Amino acid sequence: MIQIDQLSKKYKEAEHFSLSGLDLNIDHGEIFGLLGSNGAGKTTLISMLSGLIKPTSGSFKIDGLDYTSNKKELKKLIGIVPQEYALYPSLTAYENLYYFGSMFGLKGTLFKNSIEEHLIRLGLEKFAHKKIKAFSGGMKRRVNLIASILHQPKVLFLDEPTVGVDVQSKTVIIDFLKELNTSGTTIVYTSHHLNEAETFCTRVGIIDHGQLVCLGTPKELIQNEQGAEHPEEVFLAKTGKALRDYA
Repeated sequence: MIQIDQLSKKYKEAEHFSLSGLDLNIDHGEIFGLLGSNGAGKTTLISMLSGLIKPTSGSFKIDGLDYTSNKKELKKLIGIVPQEYALYPSLTAYENLYYFGSMFGLKGTLFKNSIEEHLIRLGLEKFAHKKIKAFSGGMKRRVNLIASILHQPKVLFLDEPTVGVDVQSKTVIIDFLKELNTSGTTIVYTSHHLNEAETFCTRVGIIDHGQLVCLGTPKELIQNEQGAEHPEEVFLAKTGKALRDYA
């Protein structure tokens, strides 16, 4: 579903590459977890794959479409849940969803029903006509998720989709993502929650300093790292214990 070849990104005036010569294939129907410390390159990779920023070099294809010549088609194939809330705080949940769905050309009774059904599925029906600025973090995350999948994308990119949410919201979000995956949606997911990735992802890659340092199923990564019993131990063995503060 996703083919990445020698993808690199260096931001203007940056001293180092944020992503450097990354090769990666993600299969149709996978839940692929991209794990890494702050500044490792996770968000940069997601941003390039979703068309938000241009690569410095390298290439990628999604569902066989090359990003250089099929940009419009690619954007129809994907959904993205960004790390920061991408909602209008002065609009209601329903108004936000109607606006974002309309940008994909959705309209009519089926579209309106879809909004209502998703609000119910994610426990937000009572708050459909409340303004987003009054919502908790977990509620905003759930609305953000609905906005990304109304057009039924083949690939869904999620950048830290459960950060800062309560356990109940996190459970609802993960269960909903599993349902989407079962229905055929390929999911690419970044996270700091290693235990969550262990139970949620079919395969994971650990990225550090813009490079992929290991790849496999969560079970394989633990088995292949001598003395490791938990994902955190694999992560620290591959990336080290040095602090990753950056500005």
